[in-house]
Amino acid sequence: MIKMYNIEEFDKEKSRVLKFILYKKRTKYEIEKKFEKVIEKNMLDDIIAYLEEAGYINDEEYIERAVNEFIALKNLSIKEIKYKLISKGVPNNEIEDYFYNNKDNLEEYEINSAYKILLKKFSDNEQTAQEYLLKKGYKKENINEAIRKIKE
Repeated sequence: MIKMYNIEEFDKEKSRVLKFILYKKRTKYEIEKKFEKVIEKNMLDDIIAYLEEAGYINDEEYIERAVNEFIALKNLSIKEIKYKLISKGVPNNEIEDYFYNNKDNLEEYEINSAYKILLKKFSDNEQTAQEYLLKKGYKKENINEAIRKIKE
C-alpha cells in the first residue's frame, strides 16, 4: 500500500534534500542513499523528480563538474576518474557518453598527468615508472607519449 503524504510534509522533506544538495552537488544515487531510510520511497521519488525538473539534480552536469575538479586538483588516469564517478552512483552510460564526447581532451590530460608523475617520482627508472602508471590505470600509449615528451 502506498502511503499518501500532504504538501507540508513534501515541502519539509524537499527542503531537507535541497539543503543537502546545495551544500555540495550530489548525484541522484547519493540522494537516494542518504534519504532512503528517513523519507518514504514514494515521496523521495517525487522530491527527486521535482528537483531534477527544477535543475537542482543533473548527473550530466555533475560528471562535467567532477571531472573538471579532478583534472584541476589531481593527477589521475582516465580509468581512476571513471571509478570515482561510478562510486558516486553516476549511471555508467552517462559516464561513457561524457568520456566519448571529450575523448581528445581527456587523452591529453592523461598524457600530461603521466608526464607530471614521471617527472616527480621516477626520473631515474623508466621500467618502474611504467609499471606504476599501468597499475593506476594509465593507457600504455599515453605512458609512452609522456616518456617521449620527457626525452625530448
